[in-house]
Amino acid sequence: MISSEVTPRLFVPKSDVKIVMVVVDGLGGLPHPDTGRSELETAALPNLDRIAAAGSCGLLTPLAPGLTLGSGPAHLALFGYDPWKNEIGRGALSALGLGMPFTVGDVAARLNFCTVNADGLVEDRRAGRIPTDLCQKLCESLNEIEIDGAELTVAPEREYRATVVFRGDGLAEGVSDSDPQVNGVAPQVPEPRTPKDARMASVATEFLYQANQILHGQHPANTVLIRGFGRFPSLQGMREVYGLKSLAIAAYPMYRGVARAVGMDVADNGLTLDSQLHSLHENWEAFDFFYLHVKATDSAGEDGDFTRKVSLLEEIDPRVAQIEKLAPGVLIVTGDHSTPAVMRGHSWHPVPVVLASPWGIPMAAASQFTERSCALGSIGQIPSASLMTLAMAHARRLHKFGA
Repeated sequence: MISSEVTPRLFVPKSDVKIVMVVVDGLGGLPHPDTGRSELETAALPNLDRIAAAGSCGLLTPLAPGLTLGSGPAHLALFGYDPWKNEIGRGALSALGLGMPFTVGDVAARLNFCTVNADGLVEDRRAGRIPTDLCQKLCESLNEIEIDGAELTVAPEREYRATVVFRGDGLAEGVSDSDPQVNGVAPQVPEPRTPKDARMASVATEFLYQANQILHGQHPANTVLIRGFGRFPSLQGMREVYGLKSLAIAAYPMYRGVARAVGMDVADNGLTLDSQLHSLHENWEAFDFFYLHVKATDSAGEDGDFTRKVSLLEEIDPRVAQIEKLAPGVLIVTGDHSTPAVMRGHSWHPVPVVLASPWGIPMAAASQFTERSCALGSIGQIPSASLMTLAMAHARRLHKFGA
């Protein structure tokens, strides 16, 4: 990240050059055992391959080699914020994205409706990806929960996901998750990390107890898991750090939340790629930096659906060509992390990135937008948190440092 202490004398305050960052969630993959080709290597991506051949390619390490990241810290890194120094709980990002009543002193947490069997073991952490309208009804029932000394609000996100905000004295974020992250085991008991977190752990445990009573007998969502406790964040915004007026175009609440956490405006767009592109066109003159997020690829990877992820990548490809027609000074296509379908989850593998600008360095060996081809590109392998500095340089928005 460019330190906020030095940024004011580095960035160019006035510039017409626009930056577009397309984040294809869970972009990176691994070879399918039957073909030896990853999702990107399998998909027909003529536009992305053309951009890669003419642009600068490389790989991003979201945090450090070997570390698997959640989407929240992975996105903070893409925007140039060090996830080690700016840790924000997933619940806080979701609450911000949903526009819930959430302020300084509150604690938010992410909820997963899930399925447990008669032995109390988790059968499906996502309850078969229940429809959002059912999630909404279940959230309404959970809002009936009453806990002494604490107020709570539960709101649906999408499918099986929801968010709860707790308000009251003595609440803290240092509480472990009940979500075991795997099927076949029992949900865990929220535990305080320090003595000051004991009150929050007690409130969370009581919430889960009452939620289990309410959901008992439901199917497939007969219980709820809680994770990602987080307080209301306080970060310097991208306007202060980079001098950029920034717009997020993201359908999913968590990503709208991380955008708000770093001071972006958030577009009121629909759920489809085409509606997001319409929003990009509508707002083109008003902003310097555009973050456009695509979620479905990550979900396909988590479901182990290799074919669907390939199909979704092929749907994205022509939309990138439409973005090109707006003639951004810098166009970036990358992912927040890898979600290989063969692993059915996030992984530590580096993520392909292509950056198109008049100042790129094409490499003959990096002529396709794939993991192996991008590894041979001129960008090399860099931390995700360095990407914004590179984008600013290509946009000619950085002054020379030193004499």
